[in-house]
Amino acid sequence: MADITAGMVKDLRERTGLGMMECKKALVEANGDIELAIEELRKSSGMKAAKKAGRTAADGVVCVRVAEPGFGLVLEVNSETDFVARDANFLGFVNKVADQALAKRSDDVAALMGGALEAEREALVQKIGENITVRRARTLEVAAGVVGSYVHGNGKIAVLVGLRGGSAELARDVAMHVAALNPQYATPAEVPAAVVEKEREILIAQAADSGKPADIVAKMIEGRVRKFLSEISLSEQAFVKDPDTTVGKLLKQAGAELAGFVRFEVGEGIEKEVTDFAAEVAAQLKG
Repeated sequence: MADITAGMVKDLRERTGLGMMECKKALVEANGDIELAIEELRKSSGMKAAKKAGRTAADGVVCVRVAEPGFGLVLEVNSETDFVARDANFLGFVNKVADQALAKRSDDVAALMGGALEAEREALVQKIGENITVRRARTLEVAAGVVGSYVHGNGKIAVLVGLRGGSAELARDVAMHVAALNPQYATPAEVPAAVVEKEREILIAQAADSGKPADIVAKMIEGRVRKFLSEISLSEQAFVKDPDTTVGKLLKQAGAELAGFVRFEVGEGIEKEVTDFAAEVAAQLKG
């Protein structure tokens, strides 16, 4: 029997897009002959998963898990369509991945999917007929604190909020706020200087033709910079359930301090493939 090296497995994985264990098994059965392994894989259902792997999976769901004391994780699993994202088999797989991630208290997707879960994912691709990917996970842990969570009703937005002091109910209220208003930073102090300067440059350009005195323009710009910072900073945003107060003031009144937050929205950052069916048909007619 030929020795099956890691390099051979890697080569077969790159050429087929299939999982490590499936590629290794195929190489063993083919006695190390990569071309024969590919031929046999083409005859098996595994190659269907490989073909699907090239398609964009930008739909799906996000979910959360919270455990005491002060620990939570958020997970995103993608499918190609919303129809599959509501499928019971797909959701069962998502829950299984989330439960294992919680048990291991890990957000290392590669490690989580290194064994049986990857085989289950591949089997699910065969059954459903769409590309399915476990895209990302994040954990949030607050020593001597609380972690609250909120998942928007359609499973497209999920948030974790960690507090030192306060209560799980307060953390959930703030998580709901984060889901709705999508702050980019916890406080104005955390906004990178480059982001502030870029905004200031834009405001200066906008005010260039205002005809107002330079000192007035300078004050206008600084006021607008402060407004910009308040709009993207969680602590300065008007609380969604009580616009007369800010999130920062709400936490202070409750004797709580923000320890961190995580917000996942399904498909954010994924470039979705847009098909122009009219152009596609026209091209076929010409051809």
